[in-house]
Amino acid sequence: MKKRVLSSNKKAYYNYEILEKLETGIVLFGYEVKSAKESNVSLVNVSVKFSNGEAFAENMFIAPYERISTHIADYDDRRKRKLLMHKSEIVKFCSKVKEKGFTAVPLEIYVSSKGKIKLLIGLAKGKKMYDKREALKRRDIVRETAREYGL
Repeated sequence: MKKRVLSSNKKAYYNYEILEKLETGIVLFGYEVKSAKESNVSLVNVSVKFSNGEAFAENMFIAPYERISTHIADYDDRRKRKLLMHKSEIVKFCSKVKEKGFTAVPLEIYVSSKGKIKLLIGLAKGKKMYDKREALKRRDIVRETAREYGL
């Protein structure tokens, strides 16, 4: 069984140049896991923050699970969620994020081959506007040649 992608952050690949990727675990409640496995998750405007030797995903939307037997009145669908990383990985990413121009961005959330929900984060550097235009041009050229040759 291979991984099943629940949500991906396509804007990250457009706005950033991804230098390094890392698979992390994420701490979720049981009903959040069930909701996420139904693809009720969004990575729009999510940021990865480091504090006190821990990593957190902030502003990640996971919709409330519809078929929950006990309705949770104070459920926060955009709460801070702890990321499960080794201490050395946190130190490495945190030190690079503190450098000028680097940031940690979530790329996709998926169910691993073992049934665990994982978050793929990337160490990224922001693209300039001309880099974005160049990427769009390159994509259009590939699309036109594929259309021309019937691929």
